Amino acid sequence: MNFTVLGASGFVGSNLVSMLKKSNISYFAPKRDENLTNRKNGNIIYCIGLTADFREKPFETIEAHVCKLKQILEECEFDSLTYLSSTRVYSHNVGSVNENSLVSLSITDPFDLFNSSKLTGELLALNCGKKKIKIARLSNVYGYDFESKNFITSIVTDAVTKGKIVLRTTPDSAKDYIGVDDVVNLLYKISIEGKESVYNVASGFNTSNDEILKVIQNETGCKIEYLQTAERNIFPEIQVNRIKDEFGFSSSSNLLQNIPKIIKKLKQTTLK
Repeated sequence: MNFTVLGASGFVGSNLVSMLKKSNISYFAPKRDENLTNRKNGNIIYCIGLTADFREKPFETIEAHVCKLKQILEECEFDSLTYLSSTRVYSHNVGSVNENSLVSLSITDPFDLFNSSKLTGELLALNCGKKKIKIARLSNVYGYDFESKNFITSIVTDAVTKGKIVLRTTPDSAKDYIGVDDVVNLLYKISIEGKESVYNVASGFNTSNDEILKVIQNETGCKIEYLQTAERNIFPEIQVNRIKDEFGFSSSSNLLQNIPKIIKKLKQTTLK
């Protein structure tokens, strides 16, 4: 069984490659813009995308989430393709959501450039006429991702290097977080075993800013401030019954338990 990991230099892609390598599973991690039209690509996992920097790079966001995907779908041979989308597409929903929940967009919300690009990628992939297309909607992925501007990475880095965290969202703001090891294991299973078209890849429960910051403050002694303009941002609860029923998913990582490990690793990295 052969895999082609697109976006292998990114956080999720690089961890996926590491998992495949450790498991002695054949894979190909092409360089950016490498020609894939004259080879058998096996099971493609499309990890190309932007996360925290999509606001500053709107053109690159569309290119990564839609245009490059179009090229792969149109020109390349593959056994299956798994497209990495995001649970951010549910950001305007309330309550609890599953893969069949309707989503909405607002042209006045800059975050929806990201959401609309992911949804366009999903729609293109599922309606292109190719078989064995899967969509994996990833929640907020965390791990030893010290090069990114993602929320957990940013606040841990500020706590360790500045001794202070300033928040733009309220203490009760909450999101679903999932460890990268859980993510790559699920992507492998979705790619080769998945019976459905769309999967939520999430922990299934939210963790609040207040819970996270108490652990960070206990570990680092940092100061914590909230801007007066801080906004309340509570994401809907992401249902994960599909990955539980099909793959027996049970989260092996808990963010609050793993924060001390992330802090320790960052300290080791910054002190080198």
